[in-house]
Amino acid sequence: MSDQLGLSQIGQISVHVSDMDRAIAFYRDVLGMTFLFPAGHMSFFDCGNVRLMLTTHLGNGEQTSIIYYKVDDLTSTVAALKERGVQFEGEPHCIAQMPDHDLWMAFLKDSEANTIGLMSEVRK
Repeated sequence: MSDQLGLSQIGQISVHVSDMDRAIAFYRDVLGMTFLFPAGHMSFFDCGNVRLMLTTHLGNGEQTSIIYYKVDDLTSTVAALKERGVQFEGEPHCIAQMPDHDLWMAFLKDSEANTIGLMSEVRK
């Protein structure tokens, strides 16, 4: 697997916002994007096969965007990247339990200290 590893499919992009109500109005009403749902300090929009997540808090002091890459097997992907010397900010963990799947994520830093998220939807 590690020889074939390649991240290619974006599943979600997060964008830091300072005023959630204003940001929702802009993305929904001005840009015409499909609003999915709010969840605490986050709000989600449908962008085809990619979700846009607006957030007022990233939890790690950052105020930058994060790209989340979809992977089929998070455990194997994390193991393969660790073999390549990638250091993760903790182990893969379940972020949300949905009716039909659990959403698992793991986070790493790229060479420029930008956060990259890996996400896997594990069907129940």
